[in-house]
Amino acid sequence: MTKADLVEKVTALGDLTRRDGEVIVETIFGSVIGALQKGDKIEIRGFGSFRIRQRNPRIGRNPKTGARVEVPAKKVPYFKPSKELRDLVNPGEAAAKAS
Repeated sequence: MTKADLVEKVTALGDLTRRDGEVIVETIFGSVIGALQKGDKIEIRGFGSFRIRQRNPRIGRNPKTGARVEVPAKKVPYFKPSKELRDLVNPGEAAAKAS
């Protein structure tokens, strides 16, 4: 699913114009990105949570030349799905655990 597909779904839910749908989707994404930039954790019940993980610096290798390369520390976004979302994606596992 692309951002355009998501805009179409939002627009189809109500009496909204395509521009209204774009504003809604952009606002949601902008809010998530802004919160992550500030270092906040976002938790959406029944869906999952977004947070920032810190990666330590390390020594890597250039795959073309094999030369050692210093890879600096960096922050990366991380998504952890909720149990409800995992169960919806894997319905067979949820039923097997319940038995």
